[in-house]
Amino acid sequence: MNLHALRLFYQTASLGSVTRASEKLSISQPAITAQIKKFEQELSLVLLRREGRGIALTEAGQEVYRLAHRLFAAERRIEQFAEQYKHGAVGSVAIAATYLPAHFLLPGWIAAFKQRYEQAELSITTTHSGGALRRLLDLQADIALYGGSPEQYSDEIEAEELFRDELWFVVAPAHPYANRSVSLTDMMREPFVMRAEGSSTRERLFALCRTHGLPAPRVALQFSGLHEATRAVIAGYGANFVSSLVVRDDVERGWLCRVHVEGFSLENVIAICTRRDEALSPAAANLLQVIREVNRIKHDE
Repeated sequence: MNLHALRLFYQTASLGSVTRASEKLSISQPAITAQIKKFEQELSLVLLRREGRGIALTEAGQEVYRLAHRLFAAERRIEQFAEQYKHGAVGSVAIAATYLPAHFLLPGWIAAFKQRYEQAELSITTTHSGGALRRLLDLQADIALYGGSPEQYSDEIEAEELFRDELWFVVAPAHPYANRSVSLTDMMREPFVMRAEGSSTRERLFALCRTHGLPAPRVALQFSGLHEATRAVIAGYGANFVSSLVVRDDVERGWLCRVHVEGFSLENVIAICTRRDEALSPAAANLLQVIREVNRIKHDE
């Protein structure tokens, strides 16, 4: 079917006159008339009939006009979608994130993103560090947000470090070590309240003890989430070893206190990971730009 001829028919029928269609489309009247006649022959239908100085639709013409209206409305929607997708206003982004950025950073980043790109869709999977990077390499995620120990990434991964946060020992204000400096040996004599096995921070604490030839810390209470673990310490039991992102507000409020362990310093890397040499979709590129902007503002404060 000749879509150009259908468009000429549609415009002529909409305007009720070949003359007006000619003026709008900058095509001569004879050319429009000839194209419509040829189109009628192609369909074996009479679509238009003369009525006074203008034209009127036949019964067949009314149905073809109705269908053409739907077709050209869909065309406009496709053009609109293409324009929005090109600029990242629509589209979907799959995110794989480790526990730390998923719970303490991503909500703010997503809120800032959705304020600008409300129609873009985001799906988030929270997993351990190896799982997040595996989902990225298996094409199950467009972006991986990593929070953990510095590591050697696969050659297939491009990692952009956003910032580093310290790992802190914290206790309740009434604890004898609150706001004091102690040795790692003394610190390891305390009962710890931590997340269950599989936590990267927990594993780093155990690795720290192995490195210094110390017995493994005694995990007296363990929870599935960080919130529960820190609440138990605030309530007055044991110590926690945790990202400063998690407890900074509690320390500033005076609900928790740091313990400064002599000669000790560990950090978490917060990084955005993407597949190397692969272009992101416009929506994913917009999300990365928002994350960078929010992160820059936060660390400039």
